[in-house]
Amino acid sequence: MTVAECAAALRAADDVLLLTHARPDGDTLGSAAALCAALRRLGKRAALYPNPEITESYRVLTAPYLGDGTETFTVSVDVAGETLFPRGFQGAVALAIDHHPGNTGFAAQTLLCAEKASCGEIVMEVIETLCGDLTAEEANLLYAAVSTDCGCFCYANTTAETLRAAAYLLDCGADNHRLNKLLFRACRLSRLKLEGMIFSDLRSRHDGKINIAVVTQEMMARAGATEDDCDDLASLAGKVAGNVVAITVRELAPGRSRASVRTDGSVDANAVCARFGGGGHKMASGCTAALAPEALAEQICAAVEEQMT
Repeated sequence: MTVAECAAALRAADDVLLLTHARPDGDTLGSAAALCAALRRLGKRAALYPNPEITESYRVLTAPYLGDGTETFTVSVDVAGETLFPRGFQGAVALAIDHHPGNTGFAAQTLLCAEKASCGEIVMEVIETLCGDLTAEEANLLYAAVSTDCGCFCYANTTAETLRAAAYLLDCGADNHRLNKLLFRACRLSRLKLEGMIFSDLRSRHDGKINIAVVTQEMMARAGATEDDCDDLASLAGKVAGNVVAITVRELAPGRSRASVRTDGSVDANAVCARFGGGGHKMASGCTAALAPEALAEQICAAVEEQMT
């Protein structure tokens, strides 16, 4: 469907539940909260599904929009497939707004703009079509969405269109100074301790082109770290000069791990992670497997090396 058709569907709906994905990031939460704010501005009942994995930094932004999950018209935002539904959610999705090329088509209707660097850029257009403008609050939430999915505009998915969207959000009242400090410049001591362990154990292959970070539960315990300290761990391995592929594997439980793969585009991260039941974008994808972290890291690295030979 088109942006105009999506806006029309939302205009006709009421009692809207905004669904964010498992292990929610700034894009899914900021985009959903901004859309929720716009729908409420139109006098509709709307709320975010109470995703139990929202971390502290994002809870500050989303708290006013969280509901009890009883709304009846479900709209997913930045959710690529059913395996990414948040814990506890059951039911059908009426409308999906997404930018993942591997979206599984689980919703009754889908607005998919795979060329967009963030879902926030799509939601920005939907809100403008729906309401005619953006409030400062909506601009703040969308800036959080756009900036986090682009690594504060450092990732390779950042385009001229992304930067124009960010500039427009500032024109609409987004406080980039406050948001940049909250999302990118401030962290707890436990996060810094965890980063130190990750960097001290970083592994490199192919003359520094592949860099691998492994995060175990034991490391988390030694750092005193929690889920609130784990936002964007996947960016750390890519800091090595000459990096082409950054692989980050985190132990979720004994015998179960999650991998994030980020590349410069010369290696297809989506194709690598699809082999393990995951997916995402060509330059940033993830997967979860019933493997210990070291084993998953080796298998992901082998899949990457196949593309590089």
